[in-house]
Amino acid sequence: MDAHTDTDTDRRLEALEIKASFADDLLEELNRTVARQQLQIQHLQQQLRALQEQLPAAGTTRSLHDELPPHY
Repeated sequence: MDAHTDTDTDRRLEALEIKASFADDLLEELNRTVARQQLQIQHLQQQLRALQEQLPAAGTTRSLHDELPPHY
C-alpha cells in the first residue's frame, strides 16, 4: 500500500468512527426518551385507573333531579 491509500483508509476509518459516535449518542438519547415516556405512560395509567374507580361512585350519588337545567 502506498501513502495515499493509507491516508484514504485513515480518513474513511475516522469518518466511520465519527458516525458510530453520533449513533451511540443518538441511541442513548432515544433510550432516555423511551424511559421517560414509559414513566409518563405508567403515571397516566394510574390516573386513568383512579378515574375509572371514581366513575361508579360518582354515578350512584348524583340524581338527575339534583342537577340544574341547562339554561341555569
